[in-house]
Amino acid sequence: MEQAAMASKRITQDTFDAAVRENIEEFEMGAEEAVREAVEQFESQGVDLSNIVKTAPKVSKDGHQESTHDVLQALDDLQESLVGSQPQEVLVHLARFCEQCRHQKASRFLAAQKGAYPILLAAWQLATTSHQGLLLQALSALAALTDGQPDLLDAQGLQLLIATLSQNATDAELTCCGIRCVRHACLKHEQNRQFLVKAGVLPLLTTAITQHSQHADVVREACWALRVMTFDDDIRVPFGHAHEHAKMIVQENRGLKVLIEAARAFPNNPGVLSELCSTLSRLAVRNEFCQEVVDLGGLNILVTLLADCNDHQDLVKQVLSALRAIAGNDDVKDAIVRAGGTDSIVATMTQHLASPQVCEHSCAALCVLALRKPKNSRVIVEGGGALAALQAMKAHPQEAGVQKQACMLIRNLVSRSQAFSKPILDLGAEELIAQARASHLDCEDVAKAALRDLGCRVELQELWTGQKGDLAQ
Repeated sequence: MEQAAMASKRITQDTFDAAVRENIEEFEMGAEEAVREAVEQFESQGVDLSNIVKTAPKVSKDGHQESTHDVLQALDDLQESLVGSQPQEVLVHLARFCEQCRHQKASRFLAAQKGAYPILLAAWQLATTSHQGLLLQALSALAALTDGQPDLLDAQGLQLLIATLSQNATDAELTCCGIRCVRHACLKHEQNRQFLVKAGVLPLLTTAITQHSQHADVVREACWALRVMTFDDDIRVPFGHAHEHAKMIVQENRGLKVLIEAARAFPNNPGVLSELCSTLSRLAVRNEFCQEVVDLGGLNILVTLLADCNDHQDLVKQVLSALRAIAGNDDVKDAIVRAGGTDSIVATMTQHLASPQVCEHSCAALCVLALRKPKNSRVIVEGGGALAALQAMKAHPQEAGVQKQACMLIRNLVSRSQAFSKPILDLGAEELIAQARASHLDCEDVAKAALRDLGCRVELQELWTGQKGDLAQ
């Protein structure tokens, strides 16, 4: 608790800059040494400097103004050029400001504190009546500023974002940049998500994927934004609309069809395919949606990808997640097994045994396929699934996720098929599961269930051994 309290100490940029200035003026240090000394001084006191620009402020060119940081100098120059409504100068200063904000999170934070958002909004409004190059630069700067700071966007900005996307739907670069702003506005911000959905952002995102089906960056960005719409990540809100948004994407905007068609358009782009599969996973929230993925040919694409793109670990993880998601439907479980999905999953886990994430995702997918399905369990065991899971447990004893999913898989394989208990025990399952139980608190319940269903003797721990009245009054 003490550590957490210490780490949460904050100071202002002015306080940090004053310490740097003191080191330069009083102790005659060079700029770099002065900054390094200030960082060490504050960090030794447990101050969190993640939002502090760790450079010495620069004196302005004419030497008259007070020294300032590059990002604030760019902001001042931008504001001055806006007052004179000079688009070319605005363009230059926007580019400078954008570069500074992209450079580090602390620069974005400082700029936001010093009123950057209304200045960018003014540049954006000027750009809508000016030219496309300026509009693109204004959006780029806004995307950079709002990264990690979704609270900055107000209703006027959100409306302007929808209008900009609607009016420039055919421009791939502008669309990509606008969608990035949408994503930054909605990450960890339920109110912005709901506002934008009501304002009509969902059809703009799905249409962007269809309209720019040859533009990888647009498809990737739109997929990411669609996923963010299905998040429930704003701790300030007790209940979000994640499920409703997923339903709207699928039912009102043909989301699954759009994603599956896009996957066909990018057969050789693992990065885009990863995004598409990841987004499919987020949308498979109802039985009929899982079935729709199969009906649209999505299952065949997923199984083929698993077999053909085995060298791309990130893509493999997303394909496994998508298979796991659609296997929530019992009919789809059988369809995956019929399509040879279990063999592909086992082969993938065996090939990537060194990767804890692939092992965890593989076990999780097989676990869902085996749930309440003795026939599927037989296919998995006979295809080497139990052996692969135990090898994964052996390879990653410290990875709680691998241990937990493997225990759950073993349990599902034997719970309705007792005949598999002995062959699985002969592979050394009892010792590995007991080890997982002893090493990871998170595995206690699933390990116990697996051991019980394997027919092993399970020691029940007594959680409270004190006598009545022992607790401090």
